[in-house]
Amino acid sequence: MCIRDRSNRIYAQNNIIILRYAKNSDIIIKQTFTEGIFMFINAAYLHNSTLAKVDTSKPLIVTSCGNYRVKTRSEVVTHRPNGRKDYQLLYIASGKAHFFINEKEKIVTAGNIIVYVPDEPQEYVYYKEDKTNVYWVHFTGSETGKILDDYNIHIENNIQYVGTSPDYQWLFSQIIQELQLCRSKYEELISLLLKNIFILISRSIENNIKFSDTSEKEVAFAMHYFRKNYNIEISIDKYAESRGLSVCWFIRCFKQVTGSTPLQYILNLRISNAQSLLESTDYSIAEVASAVGYDNPLYFSRLFHKQVGMPPKEYRKKQNISDNNI
Repeated sequence: MCIRDRSNRIYAQNNIIILRYAKNSDIIIKQTFTEGIFMFINAAYLHNSTLAKVDTSKPLIVTSCGNYRVKTRSEVVTHRPNGRKDYQLLYIASGKAHFFINEKEKIVTAGNIIVYVPDEPQEYVYYKEDKTNVYWVHFTGSETGKILDDYNIHIENNIQYVGTSPDYQWLFSQIIQELQLCRSKYEELISLLLKNIFILISRSIENNIKFSDTSEKEVAFAMHYFRKNYNIEISIDKYAESRGLSVCWFIRCFKQVTGSTPLQYILNLRISNAQSLLESTDYSIAEVASAVGYDNPLYFSRLFHKQVGMPPKEYRKKQNISDNNI
């Protein structure tokens, strides 16, 4: 079910939908309807309201949460000169985004969070070529500022690196789901889920170790190698050996820098590329599995289901439904 607000902006209640150009909306999509799909959204709003508001009835209140993924060459611009009345936290899960802070452009890459306080001007852009995958949450409450400070999320530093642990995406997805299903005590649960995100961020900041140039270069080299070769079998032991590294040292450094182990990083690359193939091609499930490195389509389907929350066939079907809504 989809609901329109006064600006004709469409938002999701129970499934992934497509955002179209909305006059007078905060979000501007520079692409016409006839040019095809340009953005996937899975989002949900407390009490089905998209209005930013201040609510001090509880210490922490989640008002909305969502996930955006840009698909085509569209330029997606968000411009709020006067900001919003609530707080906003964005997490770049993969790709990158362009943020303008104090009139200076900052390119924000995967693993970073951006925090906006009430009434702070907001301007940021997503490009298709950047393959932006971003999660966001809006929240308010009587003790919001204190809670952020308690978890070392300092609002004077808009951008902070917190790693690419899959736990972030899982927690954001749980908040979205609870907002969509509106089950008993869901408002209390989504506040606890947001606090779990704050805890992960706090731990990452506290454990942010200064690496030597050699360590940073090794992790960067490994990430580049994995991105190029994710669809072939990679032995972490053999890779570390080929670089003259201790396996334990390499895995520990990789996780501290990226927030995930090398194997989890490779798995995320495979699943992300599988999603893209399911959305943009008519390959069979077996062909998609083979393209991302799996000889056994049944094993691939089980992994995909575990990571995404639904089998590949159902995922493609949902995308096709969204396509037909354009």
